[in-house]
Amino acid sequence: MPDHAVVSREEWLKARRALLAREKEETHLRDAVNAERLALPWVKLDKEYRFDTPEGTKSLGYLFAGRTQLIVYHFMLGPDWEAGCPGCSFLADHLDGTLPHLNHHDVTLVAVSRAPLAKIQTYKDRMGWHFPWVSSHGSDFNRDYHVSFTREELASGTVFYNFAETPAENANDELPGLSAFYRDPDTGEIFHTYSSYARGPEELIGTLMILDRAPKGRNEGHTMDFVRRHDEYRDAPAASCCHKEVA
Repeated sequence: MPDHAVVSREEWLKARRALLAREKEETHLRDAVNAERLALPWVKLDKEYRFDTPEGTKSLGYLFAGRTQLIVYHFMLGPDWEAGCPGCSFLADHLDGTLPHLNHHDVTLVAVSRAPLAKIQTYKDRMGWHFPWVSSHGSDFNRDYHVSFTREELASGTVFYNFAETPAENANDELPGLSAFYRDPDTGEIFHTYSSYARGPEELIGTLMILDRAPKGRNEGHTMDFVRRHDEYRDAPAASCCHKEVA
């Protein structure tokens, strides 16, 4: 059993109420940060981007699928990679169930990677995902949104990631991120409204939010070191709705 204090119910309730006050502070702070996020100024796009999609080569505007808001998840899958990043795959496991809710709320969600579309589709089929996923291969899109880096940049010692110069030893040719865009329904003009990197998109990962409330939390040595692609877990017990009572 983990090394934890064991107290009476009354003592536990006192400690829990103290934590509840902090949780409410966190909720109010999150509300305030969300308001500041919505108040960020926008940048009008003056560059055309093309993407390989199952329907052919399409523009960024096409990815909105008729809606005014677009969320792009920058998925780490480079042209020479054999499989997607385990961390990005962990996040992606949480996306399919959100799609009808996002679409109903005028939001389209799309994953974008530099890998060719055929490689993306092969990995997507392996994982059993259904969310839209397109290729930016041959486009500047990933570099312009600071999630892909050349060998020269990596060799220089630093790369520009998460809005700052970052040691290249902590980087890769592909890194994760999330970007948001708005398309004016009258003019068709597109605006970049938000981007987030590193641990920024972590709240999209519902599993982590559940683990944060489990008795041992995330139980990790370093960030998400326990994560595997969902078809690579070999020691997990089979799921069952019923379990034998332990004497």
